[in-house]
Amino acid sequence: MLLERFRKAKQAEVDALRFLADRGGMSAPLEGPRPDFLATLRGESGSAVTIQGQPLTVVAEYKRASPSRGAICESLEVEDVARQYAAAGADCLSILTEEAHFRGCLDYLARAAAPALYAGARPPLLRKDFIFDSLQVAATAATPASALLLIVRLTPNAAVLRSLREQAESHGMHAVVEVFDQEDLRLARESGARIIQVNARDLETLVTDREAALALARACPPQKGEVWIAASGIDRGEHLQAVAQAGFNAALVGSALMEGAEPGRALARLLAEAANDSRVEHETSEMAGEVGGHAR
Repeated sequence: MLLERFRKAKQAEVDALRFLADRGGMSAPLEGPRPDFLATLRGESGSAVTIQGQPLTVVAEYKRASPSRGAICESLEVEDVARQYAAAGADCLSILTEEAHFRGCLDYLARAAAPALYAGARPPLLRKDFIFDSLQVAATAATPASALLLIVRLTPNAAVLRSLREQAESHGMHAVVEVFDQEDLRLARESGARIIQVNARDLETLVTDREAALALARACPPQKGEVWIAASGIDRGEHLQAVAQAGFNAALVGSALMEGAEPGRALARLLAEAANDSRVEHETSEMAGEVGGHAR
């Protein structure tokens, strides 16, 4: 079971945190406000992409490796990638901090938050990792992260999910609750999740099914107050258009941007493709309307 392997890989970290906590050695929570991840997902500060009049927020990910691809790009430091992503129009940044399988590091969050990297306001940071213990949430609170990831398949208990989410929110962070199917979504909603991420990649099999994620959004559309993120398998402008049309508010893109070692250029190309595809579809729709009008 792959998820169980991920959990075991994190157990040593949790044990080390417990050792620290028992001796009063945990780092204190970061003081001061954090960039608002939820407000940015809602497009309140403007978004790089507008599809059919609706903003689509882009969360660009720093990802050095993955279990499905192995090494993706280890030649670029997190500062280089964060700077490129922000300049290319990323609204939020996702930073993979898991070490064993993704070659991440918790310190990447502080490094990606350096003000000198950005010409304008710093984008909110999402800590993407396998988080299932309150001590991991406490450790995240000591970083500049604005949000952290909780995975329903890893924590299939609504009460525990709620407790971890509320702990994160007590430190000014948001929780992104990741689901794969309708049962996961039921648990996420029972836990009170407001930010729901639908991962097209099943973490047990690593098979990506983008259409299944779109179908989930169509069958169980976002409820009032929810913000949805589409994740995995997004590497073309038409994919961004499809997730927007299915009702998602945001898209998380990682491997497709990192694998060419030019993540900023890759993001700029992706956003340009999406804008062009949206314009062509709009013009085609208008022309069809005009033809239909004449026919009548």
